[in-house]
Amino acid sequence: MANTQNKILNLYRNLIRECKKWNSYNFRMYALRKVRYEFQQNKTLQDEKEIQQCLKKGQEALEMIKRQVIIGHLYATRPLIIETTTTSKNKLNSKFV
Repeated sequence: MANTQNKILNLYRNLIRECKKWNSYNFRMYALRKVRYEFQQNKTLQDEKEIQQCLKKGQEALEMIKRQVIIGHLYATRPLIIETTTTSKNKLNSKFV
């Protein structure tokens, strides 16, 4: 059981880490919400077979996210307004004062 818990925690950490690498704000935030939601929904699973199925599904999702992050880096777009840093906002505000 402890080995399974370690695998699950490592999978969760890796999924979150990979999701944060996404360039696109919308994809990044959706993926983070989806990962957190799925783990929250399945935290009460007791059946070992179901746990192993979810673990396998999570590993497949991790591989897919890794591929999509690479593709996203190849076809990067400009950042959205919501993604701008606070320093650039402060520079804009100081120009108007």
